[in-house]
Amino acid sequence: MDQLLRVMNFNVSSDGVGAGEHQSFERPFGHDHPERLFGWAGATASWPMRTDPGGSRGLDDYFTRDFARNIGAEIMGRNKFGPQRGPWQGLEWRGWWGEAPPFRTPVFVMTHHVRPSFTLSDTTFHFIDGDPAAVLERARRAAQGKDVRLGGGVTTIRQFLDAELVDTMHVAVSPVRLGSGLRLWESPDELLDRFHLEVVPSPSGVRHHLFWRR
Repeated sequence: MDQLLRVMNFNVSSDGVGAGEHQSFERPFGHDHPERLFGWAGATASWPMRTDPGGSRGLDDYFTRDFARNIGAEIMGRNKFGPQRGPWQGLEWRGWWGEAPPFRTPVFVMTHHVRPSFTLSDTTFHFIDGDPAAVLERARRAAQGKDVRLGGGVTTIRQFLDAELVDTMHVAVSPVRLGSGLRLWESPDELLDRFHLEVVPSPSGVRHHLFWRR
């Protein structure tokens, strides 16, 4: 079976914005109140960062639970890993996720400023400078036959879409408008020359967009 490159549980607003402007340590997503985009996932029983019992079941929970299924590696952009830009000012920063990141696989962080790999719990972060095809090839080797998840952010996903490397994509469109920021699309119809699309509405108000390569 081919190893798929999959975008999973990626969130955008109804006007296609996946992240705001001016990302910082205090505002990891570049806009206030990110729960307006991600609240549907945090409310589910399978949310990986959940610390209390409970949570919803049903469609949203299915997508949250599916996040780790058959995933052997993740690719992310440097902007997802942290708010810093340019050369590293020390190596103290080790991501947003604390001592037990939710990935539990090798993670390949795309950056022009490489730094040594490190491991937290059962996640190892590697920092590599390369084009999308080269990064994907390395991630596939590390995934040992499993699929590779493309974690974002927006700029990184667009790079892999432009290189025609994405096989499947799940984008959760939340019923809020952000107006400005990094935009995944003006309309999902832009991708219909390359992908099939099915849209599944959820009782939470989110519309799950499922793309698979033509």
